[in-house]
Amino acid sequence: MSHVAVLLLAVGVADLARPLRRTAHWSPLAVGLATLVGAALLAGLTSGADIALLIGCAAVTAGWVELSARAERRHRDELRPLVVLCGGVVGLLAVSGAGSSADGAVGRWLRWVDLPPLHDLSAEKFLLLLALGLVQLSTGNELVRLVLAAVGALKPQGQPQPSDRLKGGRLLGPLERVFILGLGLAGEVASAGLVIAAKGLIRFPELNARRSLTQAQSEVGIDEVTEYFLVGSFVSWLVSLSALALAALA
Repeated sequence: MSHVAVLLLAVGVADLARPLRRTAHWSPLAVGLATLVGAALLAGLTSGADIALLIGCAAVTAGWVELSARAERRHRDELRPLVVLCGGVVGLLAVSGAGSSADGAVGRWLRWVDLPPLHDLSAEKFLLLLALGLVQLSTGNELVRLVLAAVGALKPQGQPQPSDRLKGGRLLGPLERVFILGLGLAGEVASAGLVIAAKGLIRFPELNARRSLTQAQSEVGIDEVTEYFLVGSFVSWLVSLSALALAALA
């Protein structure tokens, strides 16, 4: 699981650096690869098998960053980055016994720091939890956007979007995913379910209000807004629930 953690750290940081693309196209990828190398060194993943696995992690990171950016520009091939990232994670899980377990400077710091909750954490589990938390932010939004585009719930750029009728999704989505992940890790699964239910209750009046508008008035039909909301919500929940599943495996 150490290499899965390093991969997800690299992807999560690279996606947070996407705004830098406006000044330099290569910035997110460079930041992601630098994160991968730094995390691997700090975790002591330096054996021959580790290096081979890290090369694979670097390839997956590069594929995810570049293919997702290309899909956003060209409005097609949205499934490719999804296959690369998900396939990379599954592949690393399949060969997880080949590499070393994380320790190094991260492990020494966890044993040294005067924070009792961290003393029981292995370096591998710590890195994985940190990575899973990062993935809930910008990476989660990117995953949702790619799936929405792949199923046709997003229109070409320049046209009215269903998201224009549902404000705050890019902020509420990460908050929701972090809440679900945190509550799940704390063993409060029922509370996580309440967060999911609350989203529907909050959005229902907004969706219901759209019925009073004709498609000619709003340029986006209620069916399109509903599809956008449902698909986006389920994918967002799947991101956080998948993170919980990975955390349980560590």
